[in-house]
Amino acid sequence: MKIDTTILAAQPFLKGLSKQQLEMMSNNAMEVEFPAGKMIFNEGLPAHRFYVILKGEVALESSASKKVGKPDLIQTIKAGDVMGWSWLFPPYRWNFDARAVKPTKAIIFFATTLREQCEKDPRLGYELMKRVANVVIRRLQATRVQALKKKKTKVVAAKV
Repeated sequence: MKIDTTILAAQPFLKGLSKQQLEMMSNNAMEVEFPAGKMIFNEGLPAHRFYVILKGEVALESSASKKVGKPDLIQTIKAGDVMGWSWLFPPYRWNFDARAVKPTKAIIFFATTLREQCEKDPRLGYELMKRVANVVIRRLQATRVQALKKKKTKVVAAKV
């Protein structure tokens, strides 16, 4: 279950954490692999983990449009990216679907234990909150870009 702290320290999301913080995180993590096409999590379900992508590619999608066709792509994430921020904010439910586009290797972190550690170590909690806030901002920007592209496509189609 434990991940080598040098692997964690090399990840952009975790760079700069103290040796002690990395050690604690390594005790709450493990490597996982997903084949292409595998659904990793679904919007609305409990979010008790988050991921750092080591290799591969994952599509973050909105399931809101699934009923009328294929899901809307929000963002494609790759090696070095973080997947999942819902673990940190109540009610701890996924806000998107995640699907492996290519075979993917990731580090999974167990959020329930990590949230408890953040309560005990406010410095760790603050560091993770800042880093996760940055992820949320990037997802929001990606969602906005996709919405604008979709709107532009509809306008062009309406003119034709």
